[in-house]
Amino acid sequence: MAKTIHRRAVIATAIAGGALAAPMPGWAKGSYPTHKTRRIVVPFAAGGTADCLGRVVAQILTESMSSTFVTENWTGAGGNLSAEIVAKAPPDGQTLLLGTVGTAVTNQYLYKNISYDSEWSFAPVALVAEVTNVLVVHPTFPASTLKELVEHCQGQRPGKVSYASPGAAGIGHLAMEYLQSQAGVRLRHVAYGSRSEMIRDLLTGHILVAMDNLPPYLRHIRSGALRALGVSSAGRWFAAPDVPSIAEQGYPDFEAALWWYIAAPAGTRLEVVKQLSGEIVKGIKSETAIRKIRESGALERPGTTEDLAKHITAERIKWKQVIEAAKLEPQ
Repeated sequence: MAKTIHRRAVIATAIAGGALAAPMPGWAKGSYPTHKTRRIVVPFAAGGTADCLGRVVAQILTESMSSTFVTENWTGAGGNLSAEIVAKAPPDGQTLLLGTVGTAVTNQYLYKNISYDSEWSFAPVALVAEVTNVLVVHPTFPASTLKELVEHCQGQRPGKVSYASPGAAGIGHLAMEYLQSQAGVRLRHVAYGSRSEMIRDLLTGHILVAMDNLPPYLRHIRSGALRALGVSSAGRWFAAPDVPSIAEQGYPDFEAALWWYIAAPAGTRLEVVKQLSGEIVKGIKSETAIRKIRESGALERPGTTEDLAKHITAERIKWKQVIEAAKLEPQ
């Protein structure tokens, strides 16, 4: 499998206009092991939301520790390559993973051969951010609300109505499977290998319904080229406050966001995990970090090691049920 490696040193004082509002208090002398290379492994290519989030966390830790963290971008296998690198790293707090819901939860149900254990290979450090999905339709689709879409699908034979997502078993696909199980309808999934191709087909009406991460669709929703029926976050999204959440439209427990977190290799000392967690959570709450995260299209979601552990447990229960109900087989 092809892999792309990108390594970027993140030095807060060298980023023009990028420094956080004020340096974080230094770590207690001797509380954190020394090492020449401190890195955050990011499972997606440079330039995207995940890369931005990795750099935000690296900058926070660089400032709080008065030492440089770098980001390394390793793409492939839905994040599994990056997770494997961190799982096999020494448990000294020097190598961290910017993981996703895939590496923490869903990949273990969707991939046959994974060389790490989602539950036992990592120490949860902190929640970082999330991105909502959006259910969109072409203006010619006969539904202006989620309720109307469900009623339309109920009036058709199962699989008559098609919907698109950027790829099989991605969070857009899983979110729609989740919605179908909640609404009692069955649509046919069309998996695209390219988001740009999918958006082009949506805009031209070749496919009429889609579920995907919101940011690439915002300008098309605002122009009227596409109609948004609901976002998958627990509440309305900061960048699209006029779009109702799916939860408020009759599915109160519905939440299906793409979320990111920081983890360390299993066996990392609890003292180190808690120090990392505290600095990351504090840093994410700063005005500058919030601005950078929102500019990337994400929403800050600072959470401690305990918050992250609880969140992963709840997400495992939910997505295991969704994947089993959808009869998705590991590939």
